[in-house]
Amino acid sequence: MNPRIKEAIPTNDYKLKLMFTNGEEGTYDCTPLLSFGVFQELQDPHYFQQVAVLDGTVTWPNEQDICPDTLYIESQKDKTGYIR
Repeated sequence: MNPRIKEAIPTNDYKLKLMFTNGEEGTYDCTPLLSFGVFQELQDPHYFQQVAVLDGTVTWPNEQDICPDTLYIESQKDKTGYIR
């Protein structure tokens, strides 16, 4: 099982800075999702900023979420440290 999300910080360019439960850090680019079904609502910058961590993954107020395995596998792992 892949690690889960411990913390998520949204950026202004539709990316998520992620900290995983195993201590790794990475960035996940959400832009490919923005034109897809329920994720279209994330195009609103104010709404995108409302991301939260719930049960080890990221979620938004209207119940959009991304599989934590996808977030881990597809994120670009940071080598220089987590940006807070």
